Amino acid sequence: MPHATQPLSSVALILSSALGDSLLMMTVARNLRLNGIAVTVFGQQINNMRSWFPGIDIEPELRLDDCAAKLARFDTVIQLHANKPFINLERLHPKVLILAHLCSANSTDSMAERLTRFCRDELRLAQVDKGNGITPLPGLQHRHRPLRVAIHPMASTTDKCWLPSRFISLAIKLRDSGFDPQFVVAPEEREHWTHIERLGLTLADLGPLDQVAAWLYECGWFIGNDSGIGHLASSLQIPTLSLFMRRGTARTWRPGWGVGQVLIGSAFLPTGRLKERYWKYMLSVNKVADAFDRLRALTANA
Repeated sequence: MPHATQPLSSVALILSSALGDSLLMMTVARNLRLNGIAVTVFGQQINNMRSWFPGIDIEPELRLDDCAAKLARFDTVIQLHANKPFINLERLHPKVLILAHLCSANSTDSMAERLTRFCRDELRLAQVDKGNGITPLPGLQHRHRPLRVAIHPMASTTDKCWLPSRFISLAIKLRDSGFDPQFVVAPEEREHWTHIERLGLTLADLGPLDQVAAWLYECGWFIGNDSGIGHLASSLQIPTLSLFMRRGTARTWRPGWGVGQVLIGSAFLPTGRLKERYWKYMLSVNKVADAFDRLRALTANA
């Protein structure tokens, strides 16, 4: 992508429906604002958490039928992916920056770091920072419950999910070690997880996303699949253990803010098809528990 040669004065940031992508793109929003550039964020996930991002102009997601009219007042429009939420966005605005090249770059940096570098090198902003501007609400205490482990067993697609039975076994193992494991899932996913309560495990009932953020902020730890909730925990500086199918995916999409560990399930599988199919079976409960112990040691030394 060429450098942004014209000075930026007003920018529209269009976010996808994915929570992780949205939190990552808020890094761009924050850096624009740090440099005195007016920015408006369009996205439903961040709009649901607007109180956590003070000082940023946040609006609901755009609709295709009024997108061009709402974007007309901005000199620049930025979207992460070429095909979501809008395809051929350049037909709706004369200056569109698509950041898909960052996702496929040959780099060991996380997306949070790549977006920060984009702000410095391509937008040529003088003052840049990796933070996304998320700010805890008054009255909350960071990691107030140090033994509470948030367990997120879901993801955007089933191929990203470790085996449910092993998440449950891990939770029991953690409970037996003195921790307070609590499962967190979306409201529409709860019915598939209520059975864990018969085992004496907790299924947190949290409601909207801003309440999930408040609950996470007071957790001691997070363990979960490659998902947006993991990015949320990391941006809240909660130590995270993230379970990934592939090393390449983890290199790009690992949570990139707080202390974290990544565990790859397919490290010893030779082909892509085998990795996708069997990674979740190769990852044992003991391997995840050992990785959690390493995360605890890393956090103690941080």
